[in-house]
Amino acid sequence: MSATTLKLMAFDVDGVMTDGRLYFTDDGSEVKAFHTLDGQGLKMLAGAGVQLAIITGRRSNCVAHRAHNLGIDLLFQGVHDKHAVMADLLKRRGLTFAEAGYMGDDVVDLPVMRACGFSATPANGHAVVKQYATLTTQLKGGEGAVREVCDHLLAAQGRLEAALAPYLVTFPDGAAQ
Repeated sequence: MSATTLKLMAFDVDGVMTDGRLYFTDDGSEVKAFHTLDGQGLKMLAGAGVQLAIITGRRSNCVAHRAHNLGIDLLFQGVHDKHAVMADLLKRRGLTFAEAGYMGDDVVDLPVMRACGFSATPANGHAVVKQYATLTTQLKGGEGAVREVCDHLLAAQGRLEAALAPYLVTFPDGAAQ
């Protein structure tokens, strides 16, 4: 399996969808910064028919809000064994690990990454994780690395041009928008 036949792509959050730093308010609430480029990439990937999931070790209300905003229903937080959660998810979806991908940044992600047919890590992922990832992005976590993976997958499946087409419209007066 490769990126060309991927049917489900799951992502870690801290260090992948964010820069990995944890911010807490005085009342203990957690705050995270997400990159808008990543969000658009995820929407385009989902629009091309790839199922999206988030599997993360921490639990945070802001992650639930982000997943909801992106239309990601497959959200698993507070996960100790990401491999087991992915195995159960794939079984329920009628998919195999060969048809799935995972993007993580630290050694806790390796069991699920190594089981999947495709894996990715951001440029600032742990050195050991980079050794096992199918793709190491040029961009860092929280700085567009997820978008880079989404674009890579869309291109590998021959769907990137179609995903970009609505944004490259030329109007009857010849003006591009």
